[in-house]
This record gives sequence, C-alpha cells and structure tokens, in this order.
Amino acid sequence: MKKIFAFLKKEPMLTVSVLAAVISLFITPPKADFLTRIDWHTLGTLFMMLTVLEGFKQENIFRPVIRFGTKFKTMIVLSLFLVFGVFFTSMFVTNDVSLIIFVPLTILLFRAGKKEHYILPVISMENIAAIRGSLLMPFGSPQNLFLYEQSGKSAGHFIFLMAPLCVGSGILLFLFILFLYRKNLKEEILYENAEVTGEWDKKYRPRRIGYLILFAMIIWTIVSRTKLWPFAIIVVIVTVAILNIKLFIKVDYVLLVTFLCFFIFSSAITGNPKISEFLGRIVTGREYVSVLVLSQFISNVPATIVLYPFSENFAGLIYGADTAGLCSLIGSLASVINYRIYVREYPENGKKFIKYFTLISWAFFIIVVIPGYILSKYMQ
Repeated sequence: MKKIFAFLKKEPMLTVSVLAAVISLFITPPKADFLTRIDWHTLGTLFMMLTVLEGFKQENIFRPVIRFGTKFKTMIVLSLFLVFGVFFTSMFVTNDVSLIIFVPLTILLFRAGKKEHYILPVISMENIAAIRGSLLMPFGSPQNLFLYEQSGKSAGHFIFLMAPLCVGSGILLFLFILFLYRKNLKEEILYENAEVTGEWDKKYRPRRIGYLILFAMIIWTIVSRTKLWPFAIIVVIVTVAILNIKLFIKVDYVLLVTFLCFFIFSSAITGNPKISEFLGRIVTGREYVSVLVLSQFISNVPATIVLYPFSENFAGLIYGADTAGLCSLIGSLASVINYRIYVREYPENGKKFIKYFTLISWAFFIIVVIPGYILSKYMQ
C-alpha cells in the first residue's frame, strides 16, 4: 500500500482522474452501453502517437530538427523557434503531438547549452502555444475535432471563426518571449554538439524508416477522419513488435490511463438524467463560462463532450474550451502531457512546474479571457 500511495503522490494527475472516475461510477452505476460511450478513438490515436514518438526518441529521429535548432545562437531567437514551432505544428498534428515533439527538444537544447533555468518558462509558453495555436484548425485538438464533426460547419467557416483568437494569441506570445529576455535580448547560447546531436546507427535505419511511415499513417487517420482507425492501431502494434518489441515497455501508459479515467467520468456524468437536467438549465446562454469552470475539474475535452448537448452558442463553447487550458493543469489534457514529459526528466520538480505553469498561464489568461467572451457573443 505504501508503494501505491507513493506512486499516486508522484502522479497527481492520475490520482485526480482515478478519483473522478470512481466517484462518477457511484453517482451513475454503469449500464450495458457504458463502454461504447468512451472515446476509444481518441485513446487509440493517443496510444499510437505515444508509441511511435517513443520510437522517434529512441532512434533520435528528431536529429535534423535538433541540428537546425543549434544554428540559433541567441536565447530569444531559439525560444521563438521552439515556441512558434509548437504554435504552428499544433494546427496540423494536434496540440498533444506538437508538445511531444518540441518539449523534449527544448529540454535537450537548453541542457546542452547550460540554460536549464529557462526550461520551465519556455515550456510553459510552449504549452500556451499548443493550446492557442491548435484552436485554428478543426483537427488541432480533440475538442475542436469533436465540435467540428458535431456542428456540421465547413472547414473554412471554422477557421474564420477561430482566426481572431489565434492571431491575437500569436502576437501576445511574441511579447511574452520579449519580456522573458528583456534584461538581455542578445543573450547567447553555446552547445556541446556531441551531446546535442548524437549519431544515427546505420543498422537501425529500417526502424527509423518504419517509424516515419507509421507517423505519416497516424497523421492521415487524424486528418481524414477515417473509420478505419482500429486497423491503424493494429498496424502500429504489429509493426512496432517487428521493429522493436521492447519499445512497448517505454510507452507512457500512465497518461493513457489518465485519459481513460477522464472519459469514464464524462460518460458517467452524461448518463445521469438528474445531472443532465441540471446542466441543461445552467449551460444554455452561459456556454463560455460553463465550459471554463467545468474544465478545471474534468479537463476541456470531457467538459466539451458533457456540455455540447446543452449548448446553443457554438462559439461560446469552443472559445471557452480552448481557453480553459490556460487556467490550470487539469484544464487541458495537452497540459497534462507537458507535465508528464517534464517530470519524467525532472521528477523532483513537479511542484516547481506547476508554479511556473500557473504564473505564466494565468498572466496570459487574464489578458485573453474577456476579449474571448465578447467575441463569443458575436461570432457564430
């Protein structure tokens, strides 16, 4: 029991999600269709991404990107490259994936350049970049994809709806980076090249090619919205088993279980008639605030799924969901991923991460929350 409690203390997001799932099952006992109401598509896609990107990490596939990053000799330019790398890639490969790519890269480059004290503020801004960059595209985040499919809006109209928030957030992020380095805008960074770049082992070239092909297939399953995603999961499992079966040991299953527990909570809540009736009374006309608040307890993806049936203002719901991740670590599952990546490298700094994350995210949130609310009243 001591080991279990020590593990749960080390994994606060998992602890919160497990408690939420267990409590929800007492509130709404599971029915025959319980399992079918869980978003297995999102979980399956996340499993594929975590598995293949772990392969990327093991085989140092990001080596060209890392080498490109070492070309920047000042901290402000490097940080702009990293933060806006997340901002723009999150539009196309989802916010979760962009963080999985760039946060380890940030840690690696800053370590090599002896600038570790900048890691937390920069990855906190990368977290904001992932949340606010991904909001532009229908497939940028799970909640965007869900609402896009449910609403029936065209891709063009969706992008038009989200563009003001995205552009404004990009400008604000640029100003945040300038503020971070305000004391020395020309602060330099020097790398130990051997530590940064590493080398590719020729005998593992088939692995690298295989992981790249799998990654392309996963992106296609996301963008195309294909119903063949279960077959894609099978392909990933079989291919990875052939290339390197030991890779499955390194997959972040804690994150998968955290997602699963949040979806169990969402399924149980929406299946309770009294709770559904209550939500119907308080949500309509208050979509923006409702999803902001609820997301702080169950994250924005489950909150969006729970509240959508009771919403009449699409802009209010999606603006609120895409802003909720700025309020707390639980507010966005992308933030949970960021936290997980960091504490795997610095397990003793969990509280320090939350401190920096909260300070920087709230500074950003305070600036954007009111304009977002006003826009939600006029954009439809």
